[in-house]
Amino acid sequence: MIQSFDRAMQVIQLLTSDSKRSYWPISDISDRLGLPLSTTHRLIATLMKHELVSQAAETKHYTIGPRWMEIGLRQLEQMDLRSAARPVMERLAEEVKESIYLSIPSGLYAILIERIDSPSSLKVIDTLGQRIDMHIGAPNKTMLASMPSAEAEEILAVLISDPAERGKLLNRLPEIREAGFCVSYSERTEGTASVAASIIGFGQKVVGSLSIGVPKGEIPEARLDYLSKMVINSAKEISAKMGGLKTAIY
Repeated sequence: MIQSFDRAMQVIQLLTSDSKRSYWPISDISDRLGLPLSTTHRLIATLMKHELVSQAAETKHYTIGPRWMEIGLRQLEQMDLRSAARPVMERLAEEVKESIYLSIPSGLYAILIERIDSPSSLKVIDTLGQRIDMHIGAPNKTMLASMPSAEAEEILAVLISDPAERGKLLNRLPEIREAGFCVSYSERTEGTASVAASIIGFGQKVVGSLSIGVPKGEIPEARLDYLSKMVINSAKEISAKMGGLKTAIY
């Protein structure tokens, strides 16, 4: 297994080793790596299956696949999102005196990638890198609500087996989208609440969610109204930086 992985990475490194040469015949790949032609064929077939290598129809030569661009752009997007969001998160934490979180969608899950702790002594602290099912919590539900309906339905079809329960959440998504925010109580941690709004990037794609963590089981109506407006405006400010909105709205 490890040897196959090492050899596969050698193929990728060779295909990207010469900026003046985009396509390689399999014989050259085999010779350069010192591998039998049959082994090289098998490696490349596996890499092509995962779109890590592509083949030119005319020449049958090989080049780097489109999956690498997708991976690279996603990593760049995440890094840009963190740098765009952090000053807004810091200001929001100071203004609302609560912990602020930044999450991104990743298939069936959301990943927590940034956190600003509350300046007060009582705070909600979640661990960076946590993967959370997309149907759990306000941050994830607001992202689902901002996705195309078919995409959200596909995700929930995998995560929620009960049709009635799945339908109940699907019916809530338009309401969340219309409101511009979502609130959840004790969905991941007992006795806490979360108020969240989605972040929209270039092409109106959902790139993340911004959320306020509240270390209380319930939020008074006046406080909820204040927090929801703050998180919506802050999410719009980040969205503007990410190319999702022309201007932030305050």
